[in-house]
Amino acid sequence: MGGSSPCASCKLLRRRCAKDCIFAPYFPSDDPQKFAMVHKVFGASNVSKMLQELPVHQRADAVSSLVYEANARVRDPVYGCVGAISYLQSQVSQLQMQLAVAQTEILCIQMQQEPNNTLQTTSSQSQIDDVQDDKSLLLSCTNFNTIPQYLGFASSSNAIQDPLKRESLWT
Repeated sequence: MGGSSPCASCKLLRRRCAKDCIFAPYFPSDDPQKFAMVHKVFGASNVSKMLQELPVHQRADAVSSLVYEANARVRDPVYGCVGAISYLQSQVSQLQMQLAVAQTEILCIQMQQEPNNTLQTTSSQSQIDDVQDDKSLLLSCTNFNTIPQYLGFASSSNAIQDPLKRESLWT
C-alpha cells in the first residue's frame, strides 16, 4: 500500500503498511470488519503464513474462504460452516421429500380421474401386476400421510423442521 492509508490488517495491528504487505490486496482499509473477524478466529500470523504458501492467483479465493469460515465460527463456534452446510443439506432433503409427495399426489389425482382406462387395457401378467401396484397406490392416495412410507421414506416427526424456528445463518 505504501504511503496513503494502511490496509485493514495493518490498521488493526497498529503497524506500518509496507509496499509488499501480504494483506493489503485482500483486506482494504474501507472494510475493517473483514480482517477483524479473520484475525479473531485464525490469528494474523497464521493467515499470513497461509497466504504466503499459496500461489498469488489462489489467494483471493483463500481469503474469501477464510472470511466465510470466520463468520460461521463466530456465529456457531462448535460447527462453523459445517453446521451451515448440514442445515442446507437437511433443507434439500426436506424439499426433495415434499416434491416426491407432491408428485405422488398429482399421480393419485390423475389415477382417480381415469381408473377404468388402465383396468381395461391390461392383457399380460406384468400389466396386471402394474395395475395392482397402481391400485395399492390409489388406496394410499386416500390418506396422504402414508405416501412417504409408500415411496420408501422414513417417517419421523423430526424429519421436517420449521425453518423459521432456527436462527438464520446469514442474517
